Amino acid sequence: MDWRASSDAPGEGGPAGTRGEAAGRAGSAPGLYVPSTVTGAAKILVVGPLGVGKTTLISTVSEIRPLLTEAMMTRAGARVDTAVRPSKATTTVSLDFGRLTLGGDLVLYLFGAPGQRRFLPVWRELARGALGALALVDTRHLEASFDALGYLEDLDMPFSVAVNAFPDSVRHREEDLRAALDLLPDTPLGVCDARDRPSSLRALAVLVRHLLSLARETR
Repeated sequence: MDWRASSDAPGEGGPAGTRGEAAGRAGSAPGLYVPSTVTGAAKILVVGPLGVGKTTLISTVSEIRPLLTEAMMTRAGARVDTAVRPSKATTTVSLDFGRLTLGGDLVLYLFGAPGQRRFLPVWRELARGALGALALVDTRHLEASFDALGYLEDLDMPFSVAVNAFPDSVRHREEDLRAALDLLPDTPLGVCDARDRPSSLRALAVLVRHLLSLARETR
């Protein structure tokens, strides 16, 4: 399943599209307040390894100015954290936060978790009250995603997986990716471009549909 809407390659910096165009405009402060049509809210985690595009995706889709906690890598931290991504100069040190209204009646509160393994204990606090997670994967460093997916399973949190397609990403068949990531048959898996707003919105919509489907099954 391919959720991309353009061939633009995803990066780790700012978004390719504009923010604040979704529903969520109220009064004289566009995008600041939740619209009066909203009848439900959901807390969603955005997870994955360092440099996979979590900050980019949240910045791309957020209808408010996102809260970002990126900081420059220290020398000590770089030696530990950038073995896979040696060109990475900044990192999320706490969380990223954004807000997105879907369909005019559902608001998603997006929490981006730090990607380094040493920050995994932080996830337990971020996961409180979350209904599910969008896990971003980079096929160039597939093994870097194992910790994030494993921790979601430990938390017993439902999730969907989106491969963030970089220019030099290796393309794999879906069945091969599922086997490599050890995904359950009903776990959604697709490809997205974290810089492209429509593509990122579709990835989140797939997660929401998955969560709704699970909720109906448990009734």
